Amino acid sequence: MILVTGVSGALGGLVLAGLSAIDGLEVVPGTRSGDGEAARRIDFDDPATLATGFQGADVLVFVSAGYAEDDVVLARHGAVVEAASAAGVRHVIYTSLAGSGDLMSIALPHRWTEARLAAAPFDVTVLRNGLYAELLAGFAAMAAEQAAATGVFTASLGTGRVSAVARQDLADAAVRVAAETWRDLSAGGRSRHAGKTYDLEGVTALGGQDLADAITGVSGHKVEYRPASLADTREALTGIGLEPYQVTHTLSLLSNIGAGVLEAHGTDLTALLPGEPRSVHDLITETLLSLKHSA
Repeated sequence: MILVTGVSGALGGLVLAGLSAIDGLEVVPGTRSGDGEAARRIDFDDPATLATGFQGADVLVFVSAGYAEDDVVLARHGAVVEAASAAGVRHVIYTSLAGSGDLMSIALPHRWTEARLAAAPFDVTVLRNGLYAELLAGFAAMAAEQAAATGVFTASLGTGRVSAVARQDLADAAVRVAAETWRDLSAGGRSRHAGKTYDLEGVTALGGQDLADAITGVSGHKVEYRPASLADTREALTGIGLEPYQVTHTLSLLSNIGAGVLEAHGTDLTALLPGEPRSVHDLITETLLSLKHSA
């Protein structure tokens, strides 16, 4: 049986949908609000739910716990590793952070979790996911109206570029690894993906002017990109209801993009997809068009 955690989230939901569409797989969803029937209750903050929720799972697709203070994430992920070990899970597939993100503030919990998984008694596959193209689309969407009106798109991206990847492509890669792992285990063998770490970076790098060009194409108004300072962005983010760690992680992301370290020089993504990766340019344009039509 394959158990997918975090199915109420965007990535987990896509992975569940992809696996559920494959004939012959027994796939069980897990979520914090699970009722035990439609979905198992898998609450990373309540280890007792993990001890029972992981029972009978051969393959665990462990979708990382997302934004929180580091100590909270470490406690959550540590509890998952311990519960999976105790439940006899045979193979864990973990959604981590791409290698280009090693200097980001969110990297530490991911690398710590990878080390804990490597020391566990089950086989592991690490999917080091690149940054979502949807994140860049969000940056463009938030500023699109003002940028079209003023002719200027402002963001703290410096002159750097980021190798973004569509969330659906990351889900498709996870679906393939999970399905093949389950089939290998069902045949009495070990997964062909055991012990592997895949860096799933995007194949296209985009920067501030690329987002400005996308706004130009949708709005019909010429838009230029002008970098904003991190200090200005920190001031803008402060006082709008974000948790302190959210401000920290956002500024870390922008700082890394500006420093040029999030542009990948290779990827395993194409080897795990059935075709070419989705166009991040098209995804951003579709997001802007959707925003325009809903206005």
